[in-house]
Amino acid sequence: MKFVSFRAGGKARYGLVSGNGVVDLTTRRKEPDLKSLIAANGLAVAASACSGEAPDFTLDAVQFEPLIPNPSKIICIGLNYHEHRNETQMTGDPYPAIFIRFADTQIGHLETVIRPRESEQLDYEAELALIIGKGGRHIKASEAMAHVAGYSCYNDVSVRDYQRHASQWTPGKNFPRTGPFGPFLVTPDEVGDLQGKKIATRLNRDTVQSSTLDMMIFPPPKLIEYISSFTPLYPGDVIATGTPGGVGWVRKPPLWMKPGDTVEIEIEGVGLLKNSIAADG
Repeated sequence: MKFVSFRAGGKARYGLVSGNGVVDLTTRRKEPDLKSLIAANGLAVAASACSGEAPDFTLDAVQFEPLIPNPSKIICIGLNYHEHRNETQMTGDPYPAIFIRFADTQIGHLETVIRPRESEQLDYEAELALIIGKGGRHIKASEAMAHVAGYSCYNDVSVRDYQRHASQWTPGKNFPRTGPFGPFLVTPDEVGDLQGKKIATRLNRDTVQSSTLDMMIFPPPKLIEYISSFTPLYPGDVIATGTPGGVGWVRKPPLWMKPGDTVEIEIEGVGLLKNSIAADG
């Protein structure tokens, strides 16, 4: 099953993806948004009820929203791939490196990332996003994947000089319109085993990141276990699981995204997230 948040007819909507179209669940369900549908444990019920229904919109006629526009938490993981940790020459810690992204920095598939006027050091980061389905606290790793509603693509676009102003990364990770997220929530049964699934970034069609999800240092069950040890997780919460090697700032010379560029994040079985880059103002 695939779900999407979108706008059509001037209204924020969510729906079930069917072929090249989307069945509008906003008009069929009492829940106002995708996060609420997840909280009601309604993904499978909605999909079953709408099976065989004709799409209300074609995907090329809608404006994609961030997949979960209103999560209570967006928890991001740093230095979580072996090759990325090696290329940065940063020493590893025995626990995940964690920072927070604000919900109002997010944009949808095919929307425009804005390079801020404060910096030209705009970098890409392909990431697998976990969308929490069943909340909880003190979740065991052995039970963690039962708490995942689905997966999506995330581009943790980073303003590198602001990220390195101090030891905390928050400023460089939270400029407006730097969090592409989507296009779809794909349920775990459709994606299957994450082991060996490919993750890649293409900048202007050139592959700049290429790895597999099993290269994560802390895989999703371990992340959920650790995160839920210090904060409760709620339906619709997002965990961006870190990026593989090949980021722009470690290259010689550095490879920064610039106005006019197109960046694509693709994860095998999950989807393709595409965005253009423009200058602020």
